[in-house]
Amino acid sequence: MAERDWTDEHVARWLPVLPELDPDVEGAVTRMARITVHLRRFREQSLADFELERHEFETLHKLAGRGGTAAPSELAEDLNLAPASVTGRLDALERRGLVRRTPSRADRRRVIVELTPEGRAGWRGAMEVLGHEEYRLLGTLSQEDRVLLNTLLRRIALAAEQAP
Repeated sequence: MAERDWTDEHVARWLPVLPELDPDVEGAVTRMARITVHLRRFREQSLADFELERHEFETLHKLAGRGGTAAPSELAEDLNLAPASVTGRLDALERRGLVRRTPSRADRRRVIVELTPEGRAGWRGAMEVLGHEEYRLLGTLSQEDRVLLNTLLRRIALAAEQAP
C-alpha cells in the first residue's frame, strides 16, 4: 500500500460527509494547493534571507527576465502595474543599490533600468534557493513522470485560462 499523506486523511474525513465527493479530484486539488502554499512559504523565507520584499523580488525578476535592462514602461507592462507604481518601486530599489537608472543612449528622454551586480546577486540567490526546493520536490519523480505531470498540468491550466 502506498504511503499516506495529510490529504489522504482529509479526503477520508470528508467522504462520509460528502459522499458525492470525487476523492481523486479532491485529492489532486488539495495537494496542488498544499504544494503551492509550501512553495510560497519557502519563497517568502528565501526572500527574507536575502533581505528582499516580494514586490522587490518580482521587479528584479522581471528585469532579469529582460536580460537585466528594460525601460520602466516595459517593467510596468510585465508587472501589470501603473507606471507611477513602478517608479516608486524603482526609487526604492535604486536607493538600496539593486538597480540603476541611466539615460538611454538612443533617446536621452528615455531612461533605462538595469540590474546592479548587487541586485543580480540578491535575485539570483533567492532564485537558487527556491529552485533547489522545487527540484527537491519534483526530483521524487522520474524524468518521464515529470514530463507527464507537466503535460497534465498544462491541460488543466488551459482549461482554467478559458472563460467558463
